[in-house]
Amino acid sequence: MRDNIIVGLDIGTAYCQAVVAKKTGDNGNLRILGVGKVPSSGLRKGVVVDIGEVIGTIRECIKIAERTSGVPINHAYVSIGGAHIEVIPSHGVVAVSRADEEISEVDISRAVESAQAISLPPNREIIHLIPREFSVDKERGIKDPIRMKGRRLEVEALIIHASSPFVRNLIKATNEAGIEIDELVLSTLASSGAVLTKRQKELGVATVDIGGGTVGLSVFEEGNLIHAKILPFGASHITNDIAIGLRTSIDLAEDIKLKYGFATVNEVSKKETVDFSKLSKSEEGSFSRRAVAEIIEARLSEIFSLFNKELKKIDRERNLPAGVVLIGCGAKMPGIVDLAKRELMLPCQIGFPLELEGIFEEVDDPSFATACGLIFWGLDKEGGLGNGFSFSGIPSVGKTVSKIKGWFRTLLP
Repeated sequence: MRDNIIVGLDIGTAYCQAVVAKKTGDNGNLRILGVGKVPSSGLRKGVVVDIGEVIGTIRECIKIAERTSGVPINHAYVSIGGAHIEVIPSHGVVAVSRADEEISEVDISRAVESAQAISLPPNREIIHLIPREFSVDKERGIKDPIRMKGRRLEVEALIIHASSPFVRNLIKATNEAGIEIDELVLSTLASSGAVLTKRQKELGVATVDIGGGTVGLSVFEEGNLIHAKILPFGASHITNDIAIGLRTSIDLAEDIKLKYGFATVNEVSKKETVDFSKLSKSEEGSFSRRAVAEIIEARLSEIFSLFNKELKKIDRERNLPAGVVLIGCGAKMPGIVDLAKRELMLPCQIGFPLELEGIFEEVDDPSFATACGLIFWGLDKEGGLGNGFSFSGIPSVGKTVSKIKGWFRTLLP
């Protein structure tokens, strides 16, 4: 954290968003100073496909954020997404090093490094290693083993790894746009920190981040991340479906989705029609709002069906007491909460960034969850988190940005 300024940069498929915040006082509060948001170009399904366009997008977004905040920006916590990201379990074990068998920070560090020592293909690299729980002499379920007595220390962890070429291209584009990366953070992991409470994470909760090109899923239980997945389609696919179904242009289909879209068919009258001329003078005829709702419901139902399959893999289908929190630009679709409740058979709500000061109205939106989560992540990494938010146990070990850094502190309550 430099001069108490933290910047979150969410480079998404549909939009690039930057949030500039400042730590205020000693209680870990964040004050929003400025925001930048521009349509993205050069990305497809969360990965860079045209590095020049991505560089231009980042520069434009940062320029707006600098103008609104009055702060020069040259570093940021940056999101990473895309279906190339995978999550696998890992296990580490070490012998306690001290003669009196008291567990120290060195022992925990060695255990985490042991869990990191897995064989990955040469084109893959670790971006996060997430300790879930420790065991001391076979006693499981320990969150913080420091100063405990034992001979054998084990850690159960999740490893999040990504395609090295995609990671390098994102880093290159960001650096060439004039931004030094403080840390790369999995987008769905960051967004969860902005919208979920500690109690929700303890009870069992999931986030569904419906972005423009991807859908990010994350599941928490007993305060730990237990599963994450990124699906290779998002809200832009709904637009494509509407364009095909109504035989119209992509731009007009996007307008129709935003102005007349609804997530559930039964809430729309069969008789309600809209003239194309209301949206475009060059278009003739009309379309049925119910037909649009049928298209939207079909795509969203597919997304929720795939989410249910992910929950089934970890034996959490219909078994998350705190339910599901919807975020991302696609979460703003009218009627989506009722559809999610019906398809997932779980409590459901829209997620908004929590506990922020300053120009909060600028980011009080589910589409800003990731950008806001990045600034909470930055605050937590610098030891300034005192307001109930925590990314407990989630250090960065990606060799492209940083090695294990300040990870033990994040395990503490």
